[in-house]
Amino acid sequence: MIVTCFLRYVVDPYKLDDFETYGRMWIRLVKKFGGDHHGYFMPSEGTNNVALAMFTFPSFAEYERYREASMHDAECQEAWALAERTRCIVSWERSFFRPVFSANRA
Repeated sequence: MIVTCFLRYVVDPYKLDDFETYGRMWIRLVKKFGGDHHGYFMPSEGTNNVALAMFTFPSFAEYERYREASMHDAECQEAWALAERTRCIVSWERSFFRPVFSANRA
């Protein structure tokens, strides 16, 4: 079963450039590990400190493999280090969903 990870970030509104750099890194990294990234959604109008991201893996098992592999990947560690160094992320929440991509029931 396909699984989509939904991330809601509380970000420092004065460090949006740092957070966007972080997000651009992860778009490529999720793809590197077999996921399909649906993008980062930066604050625009309204709330200035909430950003969102979504990405999909073919199964929860594939997601778990990505999580394990990312712990040992130098590029992933670089992305985490950027967020930690800049403190652009205040907090985050992660939820998982089963997407419906078609009007027809499979």
